[in-house]
Amino acid sequence: MCLAQDKLVKVKELVVSDPYFKEAHASTLTETTTGDIIVAFFAGTKEANPDVEIMVSKLIKGKWTPPKSVANGIQHSKKRYPTWNPVLYQIPHGKLQLYYKVGPSPQTWWGELIESADGGETWSKPRRLPEDILGPIKNKPVLLSNGVLLSPVSTEVKHDAGWKIHFEATKDYGDTWELYDVVDSSSSINAIQPSILIHKEGLQLLARSLDDGIVESWSYDNGKSWTPLKSTGLLNPNSGTDAVTVPNKGHVLVYNNIGKPAERWSGPRSPLNVAVSKDGKSWKDILILEEPQRGEFSYPSVIVDRKGDIHITYTYKRKNVMYVHIDGKKIKY
Repeated sequence: MCLAQDKLVKVKELVVSDPYFKEAHASTLTETTTGDIIVAFFAGTKEANPDVEIMVSKLIKGKWTPPKSVANGIQHSKKRYPTWNPVLYQIPHGKLQLYYKVGPSPQTWWGELIESADGGETWSKPRRLPEDILGPIKNKPVLLSNGVLLSPVSTEVKHDAGWKIHFEATKDYGDTWELYDVVDSSSSINAIQPSILIHKEGLQLLARSLDDGIVESWSYDNGKSWTPLKSTGLLNPNSGTDAVTVPNKGHVLVYNNIGKPAERWSGPRSPLNVAVSKDGKSWKDILILEEPQRGEFSYPSVIVDRKGDIHITYTYKRKNVMYVHIDGKKIKY
């Protein structure tokens, strides 16, 4: 089923050589205007602790720079909140954006944004997003042909219920926003953290769910309205996924290809697989990034660079971030 790793994978390495934090999670990556790969993630003593900050590391001449903190949840001298789920986005020929969340929990957090004009070397002061605008929740926004930057968003009323997906749109890269309606609001399916795929006929979302697998929906009006959520048939243990469209070729999905016990909130977060599809409907696994084993290998982020290669990061045992560079020319969709 899976191609030999040495035929597909150019590089596989940990981002942080000597972690000084106890936990790392929820990585994101993008390609800068100069062609460098930059990664962000949250790190601290433990997820949801007030000391959790957003870290950034950059791949320069084949080596990762030491991670540096670029955002935290400090409000004033006596109040500090944890930060969560960074999302990088490179504006074409423009600034590098970093969206992230601040707050006690996913039920109460809010969105903030910082920007860099020098590829991530220095950053602006944080700007809180408008009321009711969260920004991309886990996965990257997508620039549509009509000039709209569409952000995949979700909310969690409770830890294990009331999960809903919606989209936020901006025509000026975050200065003003439009809030789109909840996807399939009457559905009993609890789903969050969608990714956006681009097809000739419209858009497709893929998202994790509490229903033992990945769900999908389709839009034919640039993300304003969506078809009812339904199962893709792909297993998932209620853990984060990510996907990307490779122009003129197909689509790439990174996910934990395993279900979860019915009585549990989630299942094991390994193995971690890469799958491809030509149409977004039929998927085939081409690579196992992590074999089934103890430990967590989860929350992937995936992009395609200007040369057509695939870059992936994911949580490695909650202690570090793993980076994988795949040769795009050798992928058979």
